[in-house]
This record gives sequence, structure tokens and C-alpha cells, in this order.
Amino acid sequence: MDDTPATQAAGNDDVSTAEGARRRLPRTPAQLEGESPAIARVRRLIAKVAPTDATVLILGESGTGKEVAAREIHRLSRRCDGPFVPVNCGAIPSELLESELFGHEKGAFTGAISARPGRFELAEGGTLFLDEIGDMSLDMQVKLLRVLQERTFERVGSGRPRRADVRIVAATHRDLAQRMREGLFREDLFYRLNVFPIVLPPLRERLEDLPLLARAILERLALERPVVRLGPRALAGLARHAWPGNVRELANILERLSILYGGETLDRLPEGLSLDATTVPADEAGLPAMSPDPRDWLQTLELPEEGLDLKTFLGDLEQRLIQLALERCDGVVAHAAKLLGLGRTTLVEKLRKYGIDRGE
Repeated sequence: MDDTPATQAAGNDDVSTAEGARRRLPRTPAQLEGESPAIARVRRLIAKVAPTDATVLILGESGTGKEVAAREIHRLSRRCDGPFVPVNCGAIPSELLESELFGHEKGAFTGAISARPGRFELAEGGTLFLDEIGDMSLDMQVKLLRVLQERTFERVGSGRPRRADVRIVAATHRDLAQRMREGLFREDLFYRLNVFPIVLPPLRERLEDLPLLARAILERLALERPVVRLGPRALAGLARHAWPGNVRELANILERLSILYGGETLDRLPEGLSLDATTVPADEAGLPAMSPDPRDWLQTLELPEEGLDLKTFLGDLEQRLIQLALERCDGVVAHAAKLLGLGRTTLVEKLRKYGIDRGE
């Protein structure tokens, strides 16, 4: 049985907190939308680990939605009423990160004109999200490891230990195994963090989710402005790109298109649209290459002298086009449906009607 948050929400909009209160679940975040096995597995893992206090390590390329996944873990956890505090470990100079995480006392260093709580204190009772943990200096790794082991910390300039009642979720786009081999990441810290790893797939490995992702992103953009509508060939054009910036890049492109073409329907991508030059071959994406209007071949048809049975001819034509789409997509029904501008369930019904083997 599918136990993803999205499925749970569809079957029962309410979930119990530790205190027994009932809460209505908002819809799945846009970055986690999709029906691909890869993203479905991510949602199942989030649903499994969220109710626990286990430390989670989220791995994935930039733009795959690591902070979104961390927020979803917090939202579904027993700590959902507490704060969610993110900190980008790679964006803060190493000499300032200790104070940022643990806080400092007045006079602890030049410029410390008053005491200041750190992110651990601000996240008390909630979740602390340590983003880009792979960029943390070795000195800070030692200090963080001590906190994770002892669940206490001290403000800079103070000798008084403080309890750390926080749930840790860390994330990185780095290859931590390689960083450890290079002596840039502590092995003992890795095993402290890697209690429950979740790997977010890059968009190029879940291109079948692109239509659902695009729809979810556009629905959110529609709250602010008129949005663009994408025809099947425009979606096919998007699906042929490798998306090195992943879902974040897709969201940027859709926002740009909505600014330029809000309220319009694009049958194909506009000329000159700035997309990364790296593309996924059409056969790998399971989608057609851009070509002249496929309806042009209709102009070459001629009616036989003896006439024809139009109903039979159209049925045969539909069957043949479905078979061609399945062949091109290696039997993947979802891709073939996109190729034909149909919903997946509609195509499945037609396969049953004509007795066509999916080839899967």
C-alpha cells in the first residue's frame, strides 16, 4: 500500500499529532509532486521518518528541493508546533559560524556588545536545518559532533552548558564519501548525521513528473499573477533539457514565461528562450523532437475513388498512432500519453478498447 504523505492526505485529510489534536494537511509541496518511482520513494521515506526524532541527512543536487524536504519532515513531525530554523553552513564564514549556531555572551569578542542566542536556542523544541553541511570547516565539525553526542552546547564566551532539545536535519549537494577520502569531512560526524539518509533525485531522472511539477508550480504562481499555459509540444520541449538547476530552474523558467505570456497558451516554446544548452535526447526523454506541425501530413491524404468507412478508418488510424507512440516510448504509457496529448488514464482505456499490448 502506498503510504506517501500525498496518498495519506487523499485518503484522510486529518493526521494526529502527539497530543491527539487533529490537523488538516496542506497539499504536497510542488518540488515533491510527481508519480515517478524515485519521488514516490522520497515521500514514503519522509512519511516514515518524520514522526521520529531521528537525525536525517538529505542528499541531492542543487535545486532538487532539499530545504523543501526538510520543511516537510518538520511539518509532519511531533515538533510541527515548534520553530523550523534553517542555517546555510556554506554561506557563513567559518569564524562566525560558531557564534551563529551556539550564540555568544556580551563581550565574548570584539563587537559583541550584547548577548545573542544562536540557532540551536532559536530552534528549541523544533527542527534545526543545517544546509550545505559538506562545506563546514573541520574545526566546526568537531564542535558540532560534540553537540550531537552530548546534546548540550555553550555560547561563545560562556562556560555554562545548555540543553539542545532540537531535531537535526542536515543537507548537502557534496559527495561526502569523496570529502572524507580527501580529509575534508569527519567520518565520525558523517555517521552521526547519516542515521536516516534521503536522496533527492535530479529532475533529469524523473522527467515523467515534469507535467505535474509544472502544473503545481504554475498553480502557486497563479496566486500572484496570470500564468502561462503549456501545450503538449511546449512541455515536450521542456522535457528535452537536462535541467542542471533541477526544479528550481524549472520554476524560474515558468515564472519567466508567465511574466512574458501570462494568460496565453503556448503550443511550443518561444524562439530564443534561454535554456541550458545541455539536453536529454528525445528518445531518452520518451518525447518527440520538435518538428513541423504533425497535422501537415493531412494535406497529403486523398479520398479513394471507391470511398471508405470513415469510422473504421479513424479507428485504425488511432490504433496505429497509439502503437507508434508506444514503440517510440519503449512501452512507457505515461510518456506515450504525453506524446499523443492524452491523459494517462485515457490512453489506458484506449489500450483496453483496442486490445493493444503495452510492450512493458
